[in-house]
Amino acid sequence: MTHDDLWKAVLGQIELSLSKANFITWFKNTNLLEVSDGKALIGVPNGFAKEWLENKYNTHILKALRTLDPSIQSIRCTISLSDPHTNQQPKPISRSIDAAIPRNENTETANSFVRKKLIEKPSFSSEGTSVSLQKEVFHESSLNSRYTFENYIVAENNELAHAACHAVSQNLGMLYNPLFIYGGVGLGKTHLLQSIGNEVMRNHPEKRIKYITSERFTTELVDSIKNQKIDIFKEYYQQMDLLIIDDVQFLSGREKTQNEFFHIFNALYQINKQIVISSDRPPKAIGTLEERLRSRFEGGMITDISQPSLETRIAILSSKVQEKGLSIDEDALRFIAQNINQNVRELEGALNRVIAYCDFRKIPANLANTEKILVELLEKNRKNISTESVFSTICEYYSVEHEDLIKKGRKKEISHPRQVLMYILRQELSTPFSTIGDMLGGRDHTTVLHAFEKINKEKETSPKIKEELNQIKERLYYIS
Repeated sequence: MTHDDLWKAVLGQIELSLSKANFITWFKNTNLLEVSDGKALIGVPNGFAKEWLENKYNTHILKALRTLDPSIQSIRCTISLSDPHTNQQPKPISRSIDAAIPRNENTETANSFVRKKLIEKPSFSSEGTSVSLQKEVFHESSLNSRYTFENYIVAENNELAHAACHAVSQNLGMLYNPLFIYGGVGLGKTHLLQSIGNEVMRNHPEKRIKYITSERFTTELVDSIKNQKIDIFKEYYQQMDLLIIDDVQFLSGREKTQNEFFHIFNALYQINKQIVISSDRPPKAIGTLEERLRSRFEGGMITDISQPSLETRIAILSSKVQEKGLSIDEDALRFIAQNINQNVRELEGALNRVIAYCDFRKIPANLANTEKILVELLEKNRKNISTESVFSTICEYYSVEHEDLIKKGRKKEISHPRQVLMYILRQELSTPFSTIGDMLGGRDHTTVLHAFEKINKEKETSPKIKEELNQIKERLYYIS
């Protein structure tokens, strides 16, 4: 079997265990270069793919190889600029994907870095009639230096978006162009977009960078048309090395703006200038968006940012507390993270509310005070629960059947969920012990009381039990 045949067979096996998007993204333009002394050398198109295949897919690849050639004991990846069999340059990967590479740590911070540069800036206002570009010292990029990769919390909900943004910042116009990031309000899209700009600004201060919202872009366009400076407007944007457009969904329905943006997009794309775009939805879901623009957006890499998990929300809050030099109890942070789970912006807002109130009243930022301060806010978000929802949540969380909880039996995989169920019914719904016993196959109330006291005691001494209860309550009250 040739190396080509072996690698095709391996890819066939791997494709069955991965999503189509993952497979295309990480295994396109790869090849088996060499097998020697039990080691397989795999060629990949870039460092991004190399790091991901070695760190995340090592086991998948080795397992598939060994089923076909048991003599192979290990694998190694190397960047191969061309396919040795076709002598063609591999094309950059540009598809929607849902995996990511580990965060690239960098101890240097860009927070204090501010660039002022003598550049050409157009005047779109009615003041002055000259069609030439004004020259003045100003912050061209419109970036906020607070937003960096270093202070962005990376987790499963955003690790692909983070990895793609970091890769783009190191390879403008060469890797993923355009890069399209979508996700709900307040999930960190703007932070990531501006992190790209700040990273490029730090490493390449000579680059021209522009961050702008689509609404501001539209306003500037309208001003330029009204004041007969549309040529200046176009020339200005076509000079950029990195153009970042935030909230592009607001271009929907604005035909003239879409038309001008399309021409600017094409001009930059054709000379390998980087374009990064964000939206609250994927391109195909943006209504009244011209098909030619939609096609351009979908021609690059598309990735999303989803809602953060409980652990991620706690990490975000801890980072904010540390960054601002604040003092707040760990239980209070967990309470905030448990109860604000849809939006990172709201999460930080709740933290700021607690800190400000406690500072003003000169009281400690502990759990009790946090609960009092946020009670009004949380009542708006909190779901009503019922006996049925408690049963279904317990069954789903522990992967047990409803009937198993009612039957007699003391297997640990059933008895523990049943005891937690008893505890939740009593603690959250104040259901009488005797009623809980009747619900669970006519058990005596003393059995229910024992279970309640057991779980109540264990949650104080066992981090595992405490975390289980926290996650179950989060599902009960806040996850739809």
